[in-house]
Amino acid sequence: MEAGQQRSRKDGTPAPTEAMKLHILGKNINIPVFVVVLSIFLLGVLVYNEHVKSITEFPFPWPGSHWMTDTTDLTIYEEEEEEVELPPRECDLFTGNWVFDNETHPLYKEDECESLTEQVTCMRNGRKDSMYQSWRWQPKDCSLPKYKPRLLLKRLRNKRLMFVGDSLNRNQWESMICLAQSGIPKARRKRNVLMKTGSLSVFRIKDYNATIEFYWAPFLVESNADNPDMHSVPDRIIMPESIYKHAVNWVSVDFLIFNTYIWWMNSPTIKVSRGESFDEGSTDYEEIDQPVAYERVLRSWSEWVERNVDPRRTQVFFNSMSPLHFNSLNWGDPNGIKCSKETTPIHDASTAMGIGTDRRLFAIAENVTRSSARVPVHFINITALSKYRKDAHTSVYTVRQGKRLTPAQMADPRTFADCIHWCLPGLPDTWNELIYAHILSYS
Repeated sequence: MEAGQQRSRKDGTPAPTEAMKLHILGKNINIPVFVVVLSIFLLGVLVYNEHVKSITEFPFPWPGSHWMTDTTDLTIYEEEEEEVELPPRECDLFTGNWVFDNETHPLYKEDECESLTEQVTCMRNGRKDSMYQSWRWQPKDCSLPKYKPRLLLKRLRNKRLMFVGDSLNRNQWESMICLAQSGIPKARRKRNVLMKTGSLSVFRIKDYNATIEFYWAPFLVESNADNPDMHSVPDRIIMPESIYKHAVNWVSVDFLIFNTYIWWMNSPTIKVSRGESFDEGSTDYEEIDQPVAYERVLRSWSEWVERNVDPRRTQVFFNSMSPLHFNSLNWGDPNGIKCSKETTPIHDASTAMGIGTDRRLFAIAENVTRSSARVPVHFINITALSKYRKDAHTSVYTVRQGKRLTPAQMADPRTFADCIHWCLPGLPDTWNELIYAHILSYS
């Protein structure tokens, strides 16, 4: 047969050519091709949705923000992770003594931590002695792990650490920022950003996709002192069972450090609102004993932790009370004026007992935090080691109403010495060393 001649079937109809076969085949595979294409499309949608889900579950450091992390040149200063010796878990980290150690302490320099506020920069504010920066806490039966800033940063990578409470927790928050930044070269620190909105302040460490945050809630529950900028109200009122207005900001945080104490010390009683919201301007209240109200508040806090914290993700800490040093008779100095001019710690443990603390509130905090069933709470006893440190307060080397004290005010420590807050570098760094030890031990 000549090329191109069409063959015939037995019934006389022409046999299909190769072109006709391809045309018929194309018709026959229309359905399976459609199925394949549809399957690929659905698979793509599924993968996309899972990708979106993974993004929404990522711990963004600022509610509603979406930022990417540039870590392409992080290796220029990161080193292999060094091992540190951790204390045995059964060791009591809170019983010990202060050792003068100007070789390893301070852990950072005041003038190298740009984020410190004037409230705590005692040397910059005129303090001459610097011994208060060089005391190291030595537990009786073990040692705190050596502080390595990059090891802390690696534990904080892609995570949020938040302090919740009053100005003493803010004091500790500033310390933690300085401790973390000490592991980052100065040239890269400018990449870090401090943001504030309402009660929430966020320090973002871009290289590690991490945040160190502070949330202002001096009573933990709702109160009429919740405005972070205008909270000096003489008539303080709380709502012991109202916590969710604040707590919505604590969800999905990886490390939560709580405290509440100093705002309870004005009087032996406290006013408790009978209303349901301060937004309604309610001033109807009852006055009850301080320890009763304190326990109600901590029970509300504990219930929130039990119901809302995922212990597989989040570590929870509660700091005990930070002691005051107002009365120099407590440490045997009848001629002293509050904590002013103090340059060394108290070395006699019996002398330091009970200084500036309410043991009833301490016992309540300890019992409530340890009664947690589902979510472990690490009770950080900063009281025991801080009561010795009459030398470490900001005293007259601070600010008042946002302004540095004048020479006349500094000469009147009986009126102006701040024996509540602490200089930085200083004592709050040790509080954070305790947090650091727990983060390393339980990560």
